[in-house]
Amino acid sequence: MKKSFILLLMMLSLAAFPNTVMAAENTPINTTVPAPTEIPAEVKVMLNRLEEIKALDKSTLSRSERKELRKEVRTIKKDLRAAGNGLYISTGVIILILLLIIIL
Repeated sequence: MKKSFILLLMMLSLAAFPNTVMAAENTPINTTVPAPTEIPAEVKVMLNRLEEIKALDKSTLSRSERKELRKEVRTIKKDLRAAGNGLYISTGVIILILLLIIIL
């Protein structure tokens, strides 16, 4: 009972303070964006197609053609997100993992 109460108080105290309090004054350098020379060819093709669609005059298209373009843009964006191959862990999950490691 006492351990669960202490654990509950610890979790509530950690959740009470926002993460912005611990933010650095300088903006961190974003290292996740690859340099232009490192972009794979298939990603370049998809990005070029997105630029073509943005530059396209959509007022001359019929309703069905605009619908097809929207579907194409959605699939391209979905494929680009999948090509990122990143693993993202939230702050809450990290805290929970650390608490479990400490307790066990």
